[in-house]
Amino acid sequence: MPKVVDHDQRRVELVNATWRIIARHGIEGATMREIAAEAGFANGALKPYFPTKDDLLTFAFGHVFSQTSERMRAATAGRTGLVALRAYCHEILPLDEIRISEARIVIPFWQKALGDPAKAELHDASMLQWRRALRALLTECRENGEVRTQVSDADIVGHLMTVVLGAQITAALSPADHSPNQLITQLDGYLQLLATGH
Repeated sequence: MPKVVDHDQRRVELVNATWRIIARHGIEGATMREIAAEAGFANGALKPYFPTKDDLLTFAFGHVFSQTSERMRAATAGRTGLVALRAYCHEILPLDEIRISEARIVIPFWQKALGDPAKAELHDASMLQWRRALRALLTECRENGEVRTQVSDADIVGHLMTVVLGAQITAALSPADHSPNQLITQLDGYLQLLATGH
């Protein structure tokens, strides 16, 4: 009887192997041959799943986005207001090795998206989901009286997105100067300003 292959699981294994290779050698050093070897596959075995490294990178971005969004749902379950907003942002910030590895996938995807309309569209649709979720959490904070600033919710969402996405770059490039504690302190400082109305 032929062995049943879980193709979705294989794709995830390839994404995880890609993370490890990029962490060691950067995106340019992440060849399809090395990714296959890291995942324990023969080189040609990748073709049915990802004909090119570009296809793999696009899938990896979608996988990272889905994983992060799932963590956000879990982190905010049963929480409200600023506590939920803070927990939501924590899932994007590169606060541990998993999230830093995710940033190493996202950064080269952004570079590719600059010249690829399909990738740019995927990115925009993903970020729109996060902005809408942040806007809903802010509305809840206002209703609870936890956010008193006169700054518009649109500007607050824009600032939070800039903070959490920018942190992915700074933490990946210079982790010694952007430790998890520093990133948390920076976020908490901004949330405190929203709460006090200054």
